[in-house]
Amino acid sequence: MMNRLFPSALIFALLCFASLQIAPANDKPLLHPLFSDHAVLQRGCAVPIWGWTDPGTKLTISFAGQSKHAIAAADGKWTCSLDPLDASFESRVLTVETTPPSIRAEVRDLVVGDVWLCSGQSNMEMGITLCREDEEIAKADHPNLRLLTIPHHIAYTPQETFTGSWQPCSPETISEGGWGGFSAAAYFFGKELQQELGIPIGLIHSSWGGTVIEAWTSGSALKPFPEFHTQLKEVHDIANSTSVSPLIDATNEWFLKHDPGTVKHWERETTDTSAWRKATLPNNWTNCGIPDGHEGVVWVQREIDLPADWTDKPLVVQLGTISDTDTTWINGQEIGRTDSFEITTRYDIPTGIVRSGRNVITLRITNAGGGGFQTNGAPMFIHPQSAEEAAIPLSGPWRVQETAKLAETGRPLVGNPNVPSVLYNGMIAPLTPCALTGAIWYQGEANASRAHQYRSLLPALIRDWRKQFKREDLAFHIVSLANYKEAADHPRDDEWAELRDAQAMTAKSVPNCGLAVTIDIGDAADIHPKNKREVGRRLALSALAKTYEKEVVGSGPWFRAIDIEDQRIRIHFNYTDGGLKLKEPSTKSFAIAGADRKFVWASAEIDGESMLVSAPAVPHPVAVRYAWDSNPEASLYNGAGLPAVPFRSDEWPGITDSH
Repeated sequence: MMNRLFPSALIFALLCFASLQIAPANDKPLLHPLFSDHAVLQRGCAVPIWGWTDPGTKLTISFAGQSKHAIAAADGKWTCSLDPLDASFESRVLTVETTPPSIRAEVRDLVVGDVWLCSGQSNMEMGITLCREDEEIAKADHPNLRLLTIPHHIAYTPQETFTGSWQPCSPETISEGGWGGFSAAAYFFGKELQQELGIPIGLIHSSWGGTVIEAWTSGSALKPFPEFHTQLKEVHDIANSTSVSPLIDATNEWFLKHDPGTVKHWERETTDTSAWRKATLPNNWTNCGIPDGHEGVVWVQREIDLPADWTDKPLVVQLGTISDTDTTWINGQEIGRTDSFEITTRYDIPTGIVRSGRNVITLRITNAGGGGFQTNGAPMFIHPQSAEEAAIPLSGPWRVQETAKLAETGRPLVGNPNVPSVLYNGMIAPLTPCALTGAIWYQGEANASRAHQYRSLLPALIRDWRKQFKREDLAFHIVSLANYKEAADHPRDDEWAELRDAQAMTAKSVPNCGLAVTIDIGDAADIHPKNKREVGRRLALSALAKTYEKEVVGSGPWFRAIDIEDQRIRIHFNYTDGGLKLKEPSTKSFAIAGADRKFVWASAEIDGESMLVSAPAVPHPVAVRYAWDSNPEASLYNGAGLPAVPFRSDEWPGITDSH
């Protein structure tokens, strides 16, 4: 989220860009990776199956007694659709066979149920091992709850494949990978659905911490937003560049424009670093003496003495785990770049670069939060490729110097996940047109400063995904932002409240949408609250009520209308199932205002299915707000124990009773 950003691998992006431009069709898999062992196929609708082979090749696709045929198009892509399938726990085999020549792909243990896409930023990405759920993990043996994680990938054109495979849920698979294992919110959502529906559930987890909604939206869907046109043009220019290395060119251009170290060629071994800070690495930037909160460019350099017989040998240098990105030189010659702190930085050094005796290794590092070298990361060393036992450690004294600040320069386009369309291209497009039931979405913190714009962006993303997945009624359930930060001592305008309002407006106005309110289960001190169990449960209740039309209470009270009664406001609600409840005396939950729009705290009491609020300081009230703050006192629930949706009566266009 805002304080946790996860840039992806530039090298990986370069390779994917190259393959997209020049790779023959038969370099892509015969069967798309969505259809791996243990996959879940969507029940109740035609199921697209696709892959690649040589143009003109005939194929036979077989599953569950169906036999379909396809012919590869001029670009090598073939597609077919299975007829609608009933939900089934039966373990089946999907086969694809070409004729001629006979090439066969076979994937096993496929089941049929409902498939959900789980996306957003770090509260969706947050893994279950980080949520104090050790007991849950130990018993998470759910073979028909299937998990698939899409790796982080920035892309400048829509990608067609990804690296990954389905896994049955187990204590081992749920704990693997990423930021603390599989998404905790998604897991609890899927587990709840499977228990209630009694069918296989497939969860496709595709999220990235700290990312903005426009990154998850396709370029075509963003055309109505002129504020994104400049960056979309930059994305287009990279994608259509005739340069051999368009991404590297764009990165170099940014550094030459913003970073004095690049302009002055600090990568050279002749650079005078005597005025730089002394530091011991690995370490974070704060412990290196760099001012707290520095987000931007930091240069590091040290000398190393190498044996004479290493000069004619290929070497390996390993630099641990670096936050976030680096370019590395030895004796002024670039040896590699990495744009992800999720991997160990390791480069091969060709012969002819090092010399006997003194050598200089230099890194240019860019971080967007929490920068430095992980102290518990892989060790730092250099050694001949053929003699690891001769390694010379690189941990210890270095020189460091910070330069450009991202707050003043903006982030580089390349390696930046917060660019319009790049995560759609890299992490959503490869899934299309997979047959899905719906999506769950936990995102918004990174867009809170542009909450009014979010009113248009979230519906645009929903329309976009429905179009791309070819399902107009694709279900979409939104997590309303949890409470966070210090509570206000007086009513105020607040960007997090505005963002929640935009989320609620979307759920209210866009068909087949639901809202899971988490206003009472956040953490004032932690933007990543650990109670993802309840987040998943409330998402599941929303889906069971709206998508599956089960007789369950799927929502807390929703504001419907107000009446002015003398010096009081009467508030009417929908979804008061079991009656309105105040869990504690309400002193700072409701605020009212007169014509001057100066809000003050109001007392509140339940009167049947409505609330009465008033304040002596406001004898002629005209407007009311509830839970209107980043971390409000949210005391109103319905009889089912679900919290009321935060609201304001002074700006709520298009109110209807149709939710």
